[in-house]
Amino acid sequence: MSSGQTKKGRAAAAQAGREVRAALLRVMPPVDECLRACAGVASIGGLSREYVKLMVRRAQAELRVAVLSDQGLAAAAPAPRTRQALVEEVVRRTRAAIEADEPSLRPLVNATGVVLHTNLGRALLAEPAIEAMAAAARSAVNLEYDLDSGGRGERDALVEDELCALTGAAAATVVNNNAAAVLLALNSLAAGREVVVSRGELIEIGGSFRLPDLMERSGAHLREVGATNRTHPDDYERAIGPDTALLLKVHPSNYRVVGFTAEVELAELVEIGRRHGIDVVEDLGSGALADLGRLGLPREPLVAERVAAGAALVTFSGDKLLGGPQAGVAVGRRELVQRMRANALRRALRCDKLTLAALEATLRLYLRAGDLGATLPTLRYLSRTVGELELVAERAREILAERLGGDFRLEVVPAFAQIGSGAQPTEQIPSRAVRVTHLELAPEAIAAMFRAARPPVIGRIAAHAFLLDVRAVDDAAAFAVSFSTVRS
Repeated sequence: MSSGQTKKGRAAAAQAGREVRAALLRVMPPVDECLRACAGVASIGGLSREYVKLMVRRAQAELRVAVLSDQGLAAAAPAPRTRQALVEEVVRRTRAAIEADEPSLRPLVNATGVVLHTNLGRALLAEPAIEAMAAAARSAVNLEYDLDSGGRGERDALVEDELCALTGAAAATVVNNNAAAVLLALNSLAAGREVVVSRGELIEIGGSFRLPDLMERSGAHLREVGATNRTHPDDYERAIGPDTALLLKVHPSNYRVVGFTAEVELAELVEIGRRHGIDVVEDLGSGALADLGRLGLPREPLVAERVAAGAALVTFSGDKLLGGPQAGVAVGRRELVQRMRANALRRALRCDKLTLAALEATLRLYLRAGDLGATLPTLRYLSRTVGELELVAERAREILAERLGGDFRLEVVPAFAQIGSGAQPTEQIPSRAVRVTHLELAPEAIAAMFRAARPPVIGRIAAHAFLLDVRAVDDAAAFAVSFSTVRS
């Protein structure tokens, strides 16, 4: 057979396949028909119609994808070729989905080497914080109830004393994340007026979130000064005018400008503001309450230091270096905090009882614990020694070797981890990882196999190999997972 005939044969087969798939999609049974078929299945009959409908729609979507890709139509039987066969396939998939149903928010193993991974939920909570959340979830609590007077209380009072003690601030308020804290601060203190900020601090963080966009939403008017890499005191001086409400300083978060650079330090900016009667607000981002230098890591600016340097208001996150739940904290002068509390927008941004319970428990650990590195998971992960990680990685290699078989090559290799969530983005922390390779499988295929495990294991691809970094993994037993498929 000539090559031309072979090409024609392949083209004809491909066209025939497309016609079959198109025909199957045309006769795909509607939801109601599939629901009637499901009603006769014993394991489905007792469930609510709304729930079964949701699972049917998911099964139909999976089947459409399978038809279009011509894969996975039926592992142990011929692919469905009639409307009735399609109904039976939807029912089969619905039943399987119901039997294997699990929450959308699923526990997994963070083997990425990023301790505070935004996409994986950032900080793990300390046990006292978890217990406090569970207790608040099980019972009515004094969220906004003053037990002394019997009248309405203020939810900030649940954590304000601890925050002020740890930061040296006069007052504090808490909302649902740091972006919300910045939004509320700008809207409360500068709506309709100018906020002066360096061009080098107009950050964009994950999800295409940009500071200028947030400022616009707050109603404040952005006044950029300086250049991307260099901003001087005179730049601020020249920008200040009768319409200036605030001077804003922003932690660079997930990037660094190096080389020919200059910035105005907070103390100097505060002095400029004092001369003109203008307050300085600082968005500190990660919001460290403890000195990372004690853990052998480069220092992050402490919230207490920024308050002591004269910032009128400092905002920061609860779920980054603080190691607590997602929250946005603003600490500073009482008059400014009171204006934020009086803003109607605060009601839309406030935290619930679970967040406040976890935050209070976390803050009390800072006040009471002698060894934070052993108490808070975030600080514990960051302070682990390479020797400890070597032992965890070696045991993980042994466990995975038993589950994957001899066609996979597993070896413990040096690696570098990161803090994550914008904290010290250029710093690399020595770590250890299990390097997983296969003669036939690409790293992407291995990564997909681990994502499909129970529980899912999330690693990273580097230097043409799949790596499982153990810095944020408590124990090698976390890798005792089951794989739905293992390529041998």
